[in-house]
Order: sequence, then structure tokens, then C-alpha cells
Amino acid sequence: MPAATSFRCRAAGTSPTTSRARGYLEVDGVSTAPWLTEPDRMVTEIEEFLTGSHAAPSQAHRALRSVLFTDIVASTQHAVAMGDERWRAVLQHFGENTADLTERFGGTVVKSTGDGHLATFDGPTQAIRCAEALHADAETLGIEIRAGIHTGECELLDSDIGGLAVHIAARILGQAGAGEILVSRTVRDLVVGSGTGFEDRGSVELRGVPGTWQLLAVDRHGPPDGSLRRNWRQCPPQALGPRCAARTAP
Repeated sequence: MPAATSFRCRAAGTSPTTSRARGYLEVDGVSTAPWLTEPDRMVTEIEEFLTGSHAAPSQAHRALRSVLFTDIVASTQHAVAMGDERWRAVLQHFGENTADLTERFGGTVVKSTGDGHLATFDGPTQAIRCAEALHADAETLGIEIRAGIHTGECELLDSDIGGLAVHIAARILGQAGAGEILVSRTVRDLVVGSGTGFEDRGSVELRGVPGTWQLLAVDRHGPPDGSLRRNWRQCPPQALGPRCAARTAP
């Protein structure tokens, strides 16, 4: 193996007698190209020579977001039944409607996921309302979607988004059945008072996510969770007494 060699690199515009402080850098290595042996160090030193300082590592921009994932149910079967051209037209139409509805509810479409979309909102109620509107729109196109929603801190990455909250929302989508809007307990707790009803789907383990997570489906047709009418429906008449039981009769 060749012996280690000390290289002396001189920045352009300096004289051979310039000290390291003014442009010299000695790098030990076995290659005649020191930028290949220690590229990070070389880039850092060049940056310091040109700018006079080292840039601090950029901090990830984190913000609280409600993350919505949607997915078209049985998309392959639809593609087979419709043919490529018709199915492509349906996807394009649904994509355009997704963008319009997301904007209407104050959200942002981050990207298409192929048969669905990833969108973010400032609050969970907007995400739920948008998902409900998307369900209704999908039905007019002869398709059905499912949706998963979670709220948490996300990393804002230029035009993309990342972080554990995004992974959790994606895993929740994977648990949703056809036509369901499935949310985490975090979402349910945050929308108390919004008039949104929920049906408990139990606690599950989400792949790759620590712990167990209680999931709930948005009740798109029944009375809101906690409403008097829902409470009466769930309580047997004999527990209410004769006067209340009479009031629950149709």
C-alpha cells in the first residue's frame, strides 16, 4: 500500500508563500486527488475561503399539519373494466376535483400517490370535511375511495412533506375499508365540538409505528357523536325510565 502523502492545496489567486489562514490546506492521504478522499472537508474549507465562514446546518422546518391520504378502492378492477383510455380520464377528472376541493377546504395537495392523493390542512375538521366531499365526488364518477387522517408535527420539505405523522396517516389509510374515513384518536380529540360523529374501530398496531393506536371511522350518515339523539339510540329504553322511553319511540 502506498505511504500516506501530505498534499498542499492552494486557492486560486494566492501566492506559494501564503499561509494556511490565507489559502493553504494540507491533507494527508494516499491519492493524488484529495477531494476524493475527504470531499466533505474539502468543500467545507473551500466554502470558508470563499465566504469567510461555515454555514450552520439547515434546520428542518416543522409545523403542525392534518395529513389526509386517499386511495381509490379496487382501482385495478376499474381499469380492466373501463379500459386504459376511460380509466385515465376518470383519474384525471378525480385529480382535478381533488385539487379544487382541497383548495376549497383550505388545504394543499402535496402529491399524487398513483390511485390517490396526499394533502395537508391546517386543522383536522377541514381534512374530514374535504374527505367527505371527495367521497361524494367519487361516487358521481362511479368509483369509491377510502381515506386516512392523522394530525401531528410534520417536516416541510420544499414541495413535499415528511415525518412520523405522515407515516402514521399512511398506515391508517391501510386500515380503512371501502368508503371509510378512518382517523386517529388524536384527530377525534381535536375536533370535539365540531359536530362530527365517530364509530370506534378498536386499537391496532400500525406497521413500523410504536405502540397501539385507537382508530375511529367518521360517521358520515348518523347523528354527531355525543348528540342527544345518538345517546338515546345507544341507551336501552328500560334504562331511561318510562317518560324517556316514550320519547325515544318513533
